[in-house]
Amino acid sequence: MAKIVDMEVLDIRFPTSRELDGSDAMNPDPDYSAAYVVLHADSGPDGYGLAFTIGRGNDVQAAAIRALAPHVVGREVPADAAALGELSRRLIGDSQFRWLGPEKGVAHMAIGAIVNAAWDLAARRADLPVWEFAARMTPEELVSLVDFRYLSDALTEQEALDILRAAEPGRAERAARVRAEGYRAYSTSPGWLGYSDAKLVRLAGQAVADGFDMIKLKVGGSVEDDVRRMKLARETVGPDVRIAVDANQRWDVAAAIGWMTALAPYDPYWIEEPTSPDDVLGHAAIAKALAPIRVATGEHVQNRVVFKQLLQAGAISVLQLDAARVGGLNENLAILLLAAKFGVPVCPHAGGVGLCELVRHLSLFDYVAVSGSDTDRSIEWVDHLHEHFTDPAVVRDGRYLAPTKPGFSARMHDATLRRFRFPDGPEWTENEQ
Repeated sequence: MAKIVDMEVLDIRFPTSRELDGSDAMNPDPDYSAAYVVLHADSGPDGYGLAFTIGRGNDVQAAAIRALAPHVVGREVPADAAALGELSRRLIGDSQFRWLGPEKGVAHMAIGAIVNAAWDLAARRADLPVWEFAARMTPEELVSLVDFRYLSDALTEQEALDILRAAEPGRAERAARVRAEGYRAYSTSPGWLGYSDAKLVRLAGQAVADGFDMIKLKVGGSVEDDVRRMKLARETVGPDVRIAVDANQRWDVAAAIGWMTALAPYDPYWIEEPTSPDDVLGHAAIAKALAPIRVATGEHVQNRVVFKQLLQAGAISVLQLDAARVGGLNENLAILLLAAKFGVPVCPHAGGVGLCELVRHLSLFDYVAVSGSDTDRSIEWVDHLHEHFTDPAVVRDGRYLAPTKPGFSARMHDATLRRFRFPDGPEWTENEQ
């Protein structure tokens, strides 16, 4: 049986702040980064994963991943649901490491990077993309992956089984459909807060021409600027293209309500992260005050328990899971099941390096094996940095193409790793200010 003989962790950073790509009201100068992990096996393919950060602190994230090596190195390569579930439980069950969370923040993201790398490794061994590898598992196998601790007041194991069994009959047809038609995308690329009005207008028009039926703008700098930018965007795309807005946690509850009231004449489709991602009751108050404008959140929601509360409180009408924020695919399966139980559509967050590559697997898996629905659902598309991946995300005519290569699509080119390694890669040493 093949074994994991080493776990390599690299600090990889891209200087996106130079062009203000990724800029928003809370994060004005991000350098998209990845704490990148490779599970080296003694035979056959390796496994790849990452935790996404925005620059400073990526070294801290990488150190957290390295701290978990004793739980991984020397173990058999996982090949099925039983092994992937056992690995997740072992990592989360380290009580001393868990104390640093528990089950949140840098510690939990480190677990997620390793768990996702293990899924990549298992899927590569099975010669399947992760979405299809997971979608071929039985409902019983999928339920065995989920930690129902803290969830049973909202979702029981039997309810999860019922959801998965209900979706089972149409799996093959939906898989064939998504291979043929892809999955709806929306574009954030026009809307970074640091972009000029002219660039906003140009990119918004281009997004519509490229087939997107929804774009997203960053807001929260000033009300006057946001009203002007929203008006320009609406005039550019017309009345039939949806415009979502994203405050990136900028506001208090009252400010969120007042600010969005000023933007309401331009028909915002949703307001994303209007306040602290931990403030369940604040989200609920905003949702009640702003209806029918939808409230969306998730990219910084730290675990399944907070998602459970957001759903129980009716605080969100769009759930935005993140492939690299929680404890990997296992926990994201729990979140998908919660969303299905509460009837809330999932529109994953993908603004960051590698996230488009990863979350498309989660959405396709959700459609094929969990919710069985693609209604009111789409995946964020950010047109940055895909060229650095060996299996890059591709969007055509406003739709993600289904990945067909084995694995979780997290592997970067070796040349990228050499050039963008921090702090000694040429991209950083040759461009020092």
